[in-house]
Amino acid sequence: MLNQGLTLTLAGMAFVFSFLILLVVVMTLSSKIILRFFSETAPVPVPERRAKPEIAVAVAIAAARAKKDGRIQ
Repeated sequence: MLNQGLTLTLAGMAFVFSFLILLVVVMTLSSKIILRFFSETAPVPVPERRAKPEIAVAVAIAAARAKKDGRIQ
């Protein structure tokens, strides 16, 4: 009776393990197939974000005043 229980347990564990291995293989293959046929042709360029000159001047003045007042070294 104990021998049958161990056999059934090992058979169940082997079935689950083989199913998980099969699942990993199928997911890997499907990922490669999808990327091969449906990949993006070109990445979308991100526009540069430049600070306005007025903001740069304001930041420079604030930094100079902070240094003069001794708040930064």
